[in-house]
Amino acid sequence: MRKRTKRKIWSTEINPIAHAIAGACVTDQPSLDKLRLIELAAVDSMARGAGNIEDWRLLADMVNICETMADSGIGPEASPYCTALQEDLIEAAHRFEKTGRMGLTGKGLVAAREVYAYHDIQRASIARSAYERMIEKTRNRIKSNHDKVVTIK
Repeated sequence: MRKRTKRKIWSTEINPIAHAIAGACVTDQPSLDKLRLIELAAVDSMARGAGNIEDWRLLADMVNICETMADSGIGPEASPYCTALQEDLIEAAHRFEKTGRMGLTGKGLVAAREVYAYHDIQRASIARSAYERMIEKTRNRIKSNHDKVVTIK
């Protein structure tokens, strides 16, 4: 049997020009507002001690992406706050295992609000395609068990 080339079939539903323009632009306002609302709700529920595992995961993802962007030169001044929030998130996970309640300490709340502010500025100042590359880079760091990502095994 002869070898054959497997051709890629691209969807005709996507306009390649519009897709390229969307990737080159900064993320649109409705998408950013939706992300902001979800992240602020997670910070608020953790502040009240009523957080859950999804809120913890949202904050962990936010701090991991912020740390990756800071390490890549986009807002490097966020690094100390990222480190503080990572430590507090790990403590919160251990407290949750013991008590069944999820919340952050005062130091962790300050760090969470600072990381949120820095991350919001980071993602609003770069193109959407660059932000998606940072998300992919963070995903790869998590898979490779990088020392600067927060995960619970």
